[in-house]
Amino acid sequence: MAGVQDQFQIKFRLTDGSDIGPKSFPAATSVGTLKESILAQWPKEKDNGPRTVKDVKLISAGKILDNNRTVGECQSPLCDIPGGVTTMHVVVQPPLDKEKKVANKPKQNKCVCVIL
Repeated sequence: MAGVQDQFQIKFRLTDGSDIGPKSFPAATSVGTLKESILAQWPKEKDNGPRTVKDVKLISAGKILDNNRTVGECQSPLCDIPGGVTTMHVVVQPPLDKEKKVANKPKQNKCVCVIL
């Protein structure tokens, strides 16, 4: 019976309202492993998907989850119902292309004066 208690049903809500899962994860599963699972299950037809684990942010109970924490540590006693499905929100942060910004915006000298 303890083995069932150590399993969490988690579904991942994407920004467009669609879901990945639910899928069962042990309590000892790290948030980094959850992100790897999201990358593997990401719908191929969706544009602007994450390329790496660093592009994915997981939010549960209003908190951004750290990669080194486990699912058991992230469980909120107010929000999670035993035997229920926990919803975690997925935010994809696209990597910044510094070269693109430099090429598109030439440096301009601006002067601003304020006369009172």
